[in-house]
Amino acid sequence: MIETNQMKLFNGAVNKKSFCVKCKLWENCKSPKIKPVGDFKKGIINIGSSPSLREDETKKIWYGPGGHLLREQYKKIGIDLFEDCLNMFAVSCRTKDEEDNDRVPSLKEIEYCYNTVVYNTIKKYKPHLVVLFGDVALKSVIGMRWKKELGSINKWRGFMIPDRDFQCWIYSVYHPDDLIDDDVLTMLFKKDLEKLSYLIENQMPAYKTPEIEVIKDLSVLCKIKDVCAIDYETTGIKPYGEGHKIVCVSVADSENHAFVFLTPKTRRELKPFLDLLGNPSILKVGHNIKYEDMWSKVYFDQSVEGWYWDTMLMSHVLDNRDGITSLKFQTYINFGIIDYASEIEPYLKADDSKNGNAFNSVMQLLSNENWKDKLLKYCGFDAVYTYRLWKIQSTLMKDIH
Repeated sequence: MIETNQMKLFNGAVNKKSFCVKCKLWENCKSPKIKPVGDFKKGIINIGSSPSLREDETKKIWYGPGGHLLREQYKKIGIDLFEDCLNMFAVSCRTKDEEDNDRVPSLKEIEYCYNTVVYNTIKKYKPHLVVLFGDVALKSVIGMRWKKELGSINKWRGFMIPDRDFQCWIYSVYHPDDLIDDDVLTMLFKKDLEKLSYLIENQMPAYKTPEIEVIKDLSVLCKIKDVCAIDYETTGIKPYGEGHKIVCVSVADSENHAFVFLTPKTRRELKPFLDLLGNPSILKVGHNIKYEDMWSKVYFDQSVEGWYWDTMLMSHVLDNRDGITSLKFQTYINFGIIDYASEIEPYLKADDSKNGNAFNSVMQLLSNENWKDKLLKYCGFDAVYTYRLWKIQSTLMKDIH
């Protein structure tokens, strides 16, 4: 398992009480710091938003029309909301405005309560499934660890995520309080909850830690006969500016193994890879294949024969929501790995984002052996996760047809 910086922080010593002192929401609540409630018989943790006025007054979670809808829908799929589940808020104290109306918790308030309550509750109870209801719960459990733009619940709802940090399924749905008088959202909410039966009955998929094999002699690539996934790390987005380079290359020959190498200085050393690119009988997979295709033609002066599958394009075919086709997003929702890229990706971004031929800072990583190794592993992970994604997508397409 790849441990994120967030997990490392809270696996260490942290003064949890200090977050409540900074937050101060508890000072103005009738029911401060409402604790999780439920018998947890089926290993499910439900995480809502923050207490409403009525929930603060009664010290009860899921109190009101939204809670009634949730209880009824859970009952239809064989789940008792309080006997089978542990129920909690993403922010344990009521958030209100100056006129004593309920308001949405701020990101800082969500962060304080995640650090104090949410993270520790999940680690303590070791649930089989965590259900996130609405944007606030999403910002808490996923947002506190997600290094990119999070988006809203519309982007995340319905994905069955085998989260490797928490070792449980994570599943996001609309908050029932947001569905009142909206028949379309209510229909989607009910449809999403039907998937919970699958999650309850099935264990998370098991994946081995990928083997990223750094090579200098590229002749081993001649052993690849059927399908491979290819990924490049380059000095920019487009290869047309003078001085641009393909810094390193990875070739995954299975869902658990990839070869990775720094681009050789001579064409003779590169020949086994060029032969692979030009061999139409070896099918090639990529995530946005036009990128590797363009760089291969311009920098290697080699056309790629046998392009077979574009996992980014297929992600869009399978689900056309905005913001879900990146390899990092697909890696998390399919394999549960929330971050393997945050250290390297800043070096892959050009200062002038509007200029496609602008240079990034990736060459800086080669001056340090530790960072060079991280770059090579990152490149290798990209290829392996692309290969794994192809396997999943090809199965889904067969099921559709």
